[in-house]
Amino acid sequence: MQFVGLLIFTLNLLPLVYLQRFLHREVQIIFFLVTRNKPLTIALFSLLFLPGVLLHEASHYLTAKLLGVRTGRFTVIPQAVKDGGLVLGSVEVEKTDILRDSLIGLAPIIAGTLFIAYTAVVQLRLDALWHVAANGQFNLFFMGLGLLPNIPDFYLWFYLTFAVSSTMLPSESDRHAWLPLGLWIGTLLAIALISGAGSWMLEHLAPSLDSFFRSVSLLFALSNIVHVILWLPLYAFRSLLVFFMGVDVR
Repeated sequence: MQFVGLLIFTLNLLPLVYLQRFLHREVQIIFFLVTRNKPLTIALFSLLFLPGVLLHEASHYLTAKLLGVRTGRFTVIPQAVKDGGLVLGSVEVEKTDILRDSLIGLAPIIAGTLFIAYTAVVQLRLDALWHVAANGQFNLFFMGLGLLPNIPDFYLWFYLTFAVSSTMLPSESDRHAWLPLGLWIGTLLAIALISGAGSWMLEHLAPSLDSFFRSVSLLFALSNIVHVILWLPLYAFRSLLVFFMGVDVR
């Protein structure tokens, strides 16, 4: 039972990876079908996700500064890459040791999760809805759910949650130091288990880690829900555009 939190965390993180990709694809196709202009499509797509991209790159930059790592060019201007992909922003950061590189790479998902937590708890009061549902008061839960759009600036916070959660996952370059760090952590963990510290870790560390993973899982679940809510109508709208315009999109 000590590892249920980690399992729930994984089951919420994996769908977010794919939902983010599916939704990005739908948005790009819709913009291109409407504009028939690739540069304009890139510009519109970048503007839509600008708040999330800005937070993503700023978190890299600020974490590097806090860790004493030199930084260079900071940009949120989109750039096409050789494989046909699109880089929405970047920060030049000096390579250092695997620990600091890993923390800098991890910064966007930490910053994004904290922002989603702030939005959910402070601005939208979703914690109250969660407690009502946890107590089995589903009538009150659905009533509160229906009242959410009446919260001041609800649609602004919904949009920001979408933009941030859809751009907070670390890129491939952000993760370059994670494998060697993971190997080091795995080695230290194996040494601890061999030395007989396993029962102590299960008693003192596992409960806190389980609680942490459960809490983060709720925020990832919220991000997944936001993506599904937006992906379904976007998919339907894109399908209608393809049908009426008689184009083939692959």
